[in-house]
Amino acid sequence: MHDQALRSIVIVGGGTAGWMTAAALAHAMPRGCAITLIESDEIGTVGVGEATIPPIRLFNETLGIAEADFLKNTKGSFKLGIEFVGWGGPDRRYFHPFGTHGKPFDLIAVHQHWLAARDSSPDGALPPLDALSMAWGAAKHGRFAAPVADPRSVASTFDYAYHFDAGLYAAFLRRYAEARGVARIEGKVLTAERDPLGGDIATVRLADGRALAGDFFVDCSGFRGLLIEGALATGYEDWTHWLPCDRAVAMPCVTGGDGMTPYTRSTARAAGWQWRIPLQHRTGNGYVYASAHVSDDEAAATLAANLDGPALGEPRFLRFVTGRRRKFWNRNVVAIGLAGGFMEPLESTSIHLIQAGIAKLLAYLPTRQPDPLAIDEYNRVAIAEFERIRDFLILHYKLNADRPEPMWRAAAAMSVPDTLAAKIEHFRARGRLVQRENDLFGAASWLAVHIGQGNLPQDLDPLLAYRADPAASGAFVTRLAAAIESMALSMPTHADWIKRIGARA
Repeated sequence: MHDQALRSIVIVGGGTAGWMTAAALAHAMPRGCAITLIESDEIGTVGVGEATIPPIRLFNETLGIAEADFLKNTKGSFKLGIEFVGWGGPDRRYFHPFGTHGKPFDLIAVHQHWLAARDSSPDGALPPLDALSMAWGAAKHGRFAAPVADPRSVASTFDYAYHFDAGLYAAFLRRYAEARGVARIEGKVLTAERDPLGGDIATVRLADGRALAGDFFVDCSGFRGLLIEGALATGYEDWTHWLPCDRAVAMPCVTGGDGMTPYTRSTARAAGWQWRIPLQHRTGNGYVYASAHVSDDEAAATLAANLDGPALGEPRFLRFVTGRRRKFWNRNVVAIGLAGGFMEPLESTSIHLIQAGIAKLLAYLPTRQPDPLAIDEYNRVAIAEFERIRDFLILHYKLNADRPEPMWRAAAAMSVPDTLAAKIEHFRARGRLVQRENDLFGAASWLAVHIGQGNLPQDLDPLLAYRADPAASGAFVTRLAAAIESMALSMPTHADWIKRIGARA
């Protein structure tokens, strides 16, 4: 077995995907395997993936990267969730928190108590669902502190992720990887040559004529998919009939308005949605849109008119096709990042999918001998995760029924995958949150979107009738909201916490 161990891994492409892969491989395989990354300074990176979800913390911790060092080097900030503005109707807003809505005090989910109390309370008498989230309690006041370990405290019921400059993160990880033996080659890969006998990739050839051989290749070449598609013609599954946006325009600006908020904001626009991601040194902004409903110039003008402060650059445009490769691992190539597929950054999953791809690669690490079992399982798990995230994104579009614009009307009327339709029906019937294998987003995430976008259940959990009356439920959620508000106001400001832990750039 050992004599079949990989002797060389070649990563084609840098950016966030390439250097996350290089850093993780260098950490996990400290000896016996040469790791080489090829990238070209002439080829830019997409560089809009600046918001993340909580698993990114595990990636950094596994590599031994201290939180303060990471934030200082990436000019990062903390993220408690996403505020959605104009989703579910022009005047709606809600928060998708990292963490739960309170903690159950009996067998009944907290939101069932909230729904029961809502049905019997006068308008405005009951706190909104968001008020039961510790993440939103802190976020709305611009406060942040690390969660506490004591499970009795509401301050243990939230999680967090980060906002950061993706270009600075790639540079940070490059230093980490090179210090652990990764070799970087400057150059542009033009072609890949396959073994005439087995069909695997044998070498990649650079524009200057150099050829580089490898036992295994990781395709981090972005949308081009130089190896996974260009050389192996793996195929692509197009999901734009469910997720109609196919372009984005990005434009950073001076931080202004309500400043460095500890959350991302997503604002629905006529033909898509706008992101706002506050960093220490600037605010990232972009408009993800459907080119069938708005021109590039109109999209850029809409974005420019809705910035917090003066723009810090010209608009940068990006074209994409939402979907995935038919296989993420084909022969001796794994595609990670945009080479494997793309889903718009509505729920900040781009960097997580890089991380997940790397974790699976390490879990099913190949040898020089083909391993069909490992390849099939890698692809099965990767496809399932992509499809579960796809369904969660589609949910936002499907439930945005009260928007008057043509794109949103079409999205609300579309048929959705059966896996999603079943979840919507379960919640609409009795407020039940059905979880499936490989669901990245848990019950609290689905709950936030269902309630936030007006998909209220027609009835409640039957068990509720045997355990509490609406008055008791109302008293419970009112006490919970008050405890969260009190705890939030005791926290330091977001900026003060960054300074306190030594993370200010």
